[in-house]
Amino acid sequence: MRAAPTILHLDMDAFFAAVEQAAKPSLRGKPVIVGGLGPRGVVATASYEARRFGVRSAMPMAQARRLAPNAAYLVPRFTVYRSVSLRVMELLGRLSPLVEPLSLDEAFVDLEAGGAAYDGATARSVGERLRRDIREVTGLTGSVGLAGSKMLAKIASEEAKPDGLVVIEPGTERALLAPMGVRTLPGVGPATEEHLRRAGMTTVADLAEAGEDELVRLLGRAHGVSLHAMALGRDDRPVVAERDAKSVSVEDTFDVDLHDRVRVRWEVERLAERCVRRLRAAGRSGRTVVLKVRRYDFSTLTRSETLRGPTDDPVVVREAAARLLDAVDTTGGVRLLGVGVSGLADYTQEDLFAQASAGVVPDGPAGSAEGPGPVAVEGAAVPGGAGGSAGTERVAGRADAVDAVVGTDRAARADVVGRADRGLDGAPPPGEPPPGGSGRPEGPGPEARGGGEGVPGERHWAAGADVRHAVHGAGWVQGSGVGRVTVRFEEPWSAPGRVRTFRTDDPQLEPSDPLPLVGGGPQPVPSGTDPTGPPGGDGAPGADGGARP
Repeated sequence: MRAAPTILHLDMDAFFAAVEQAAKPSLRGKPVIVGGLGPRGVVATASYEARRFGVRSAMPMAQARRLAPNAAYLVPRFTVYRSVSLRVMELLGRLSPLVEPLSLDEAFVDLEAGGAAYDGATARSVGERLRRDIREVTGLTGSVGLAGSKMLAKIASEEAKPDGLVVIEPGTERALLAPMGVRTLPGVGPATEEHLRRAGMTTVADLAEAGEDELVRLLGRAHGVSLHAMALGRDDRPVVAERDAKSVSVEDTFDVDLHDRVRVRWEVERLAERCVRRLRAAGRSGRTVVLKVRRYDFSTLTRSETLRGPTDDPVVVREAAARLLDAVDTTGGVRLLGVGVSGLADYTQEDLFAQASAGVVPDGPAGSAEGPGPVAVEGAAVPGGAGGSAGTERVAGRADAVDAVVGTDRAARADVVGRADRGLDGAPPPGEPPPGGSGRPEGPGPEARGGGEGVPGERHWAAGADVRHAVHGAGWVQGSGVGRVTVRFEEPWSAPGRVRTFRTDDPQLEPSDPLPLVGGGPQPVPSGTDPTGPPGGDGAPGADGGARP
């Protein structure tokens, strides 16, 4: 614990939804829900207007539609979110060389390391200036927490939401934490909460009073000791600018359970190749291949195979995953598949005995194709054919938001697991195509598609995608289906625009790059900040069911 509140935690407010509202004037002040629009889609982020109806992140999209039927439902645009995130992270990097990004919209900053603050007054001043700069650069709001430890700084930013700043002065931790529920503390999930409840402990004060010995008896030494320390407000974890990834993985959840064993094997091999692309983008190799299978009854099986040395060979990983699948009973149907690589290293030592021949990946079932796909939560992915949707699984070690990559050089950051694939808080590394599915999570364009709903062979436009019409100019897709696409023509700095409907194959309508959120031009970093070092939240979109502003 520090004697001054010089650890800052920034959490952007309803980030994905706020970006969409900033980009689309007609949605400002209205409920906006971002996530997968497929039958098994999940909410990635809900605007504060939508939260009044009870909509929350990680909620099934079908439930969100029942609670807020008139909200605007949009597919995530990760290109835009990454761009805005990089601007925010650049501002944080000007405060300190120690910036620890947790996701696209969240980070810790060690103000003391950058000389930006040394006591409560200077820390508060830095926090207020940061909030002003973020609004000036992005047009968005962020909540700031300041404290003497990472745990308390994060709690402070939660208390500050939305668009606020809270400082927890050293010495006041116990009084602040005492009435809070045990779930406030890191590492306490539903199972631990229930275990503690049965023991008569529901608040942080109860944990502190129980004592370390009792918590160790209930939860084991490691968890019990750390939980008691946190209940007393003690947290000595440093802000770490770079974290080593423990694993790299991708997952696909399917709108319709897979029964064809050949199709299941093809999907596993496709996932293995996507996983290796991520592995290589991060400059890593791995020794253990992991297969995850969730069956029709929600039972989940995990199988792993450890190779004789680290590898980034797609053939080796693909064949290891296929061998693991051979030992799994998929009778009854498969809901989710995942392939991961752990035991990461910075070098490769190929298994000389691996029976990896440079064969061709088996063709998928007739009519299937590996197209763009899935989305995930805050903040998993989808294959083609029957249509896909991102799963509800979260990144290991991240129970509250999507572990995402902020910049190419951080692609190996903490479990670059499928959350990037899955939507919420991440995206595929540069150069890697989006995972397969029935729509485009990135949004900016149409694709030819056959089968399923709609007109065979029609161009598909995802709800929320940026477009440009030769006559009407820039706009975004409100929805599409039955051979028609509805577009609202407006820009971030304009008044709410008019809506027009076109045929999906209209030659004058084309996908477009996103427009800047502020000022209609480049977004400069404010000169008022003092640079002291470098910069440091399920389902593929459907053909309809999009925004309803």
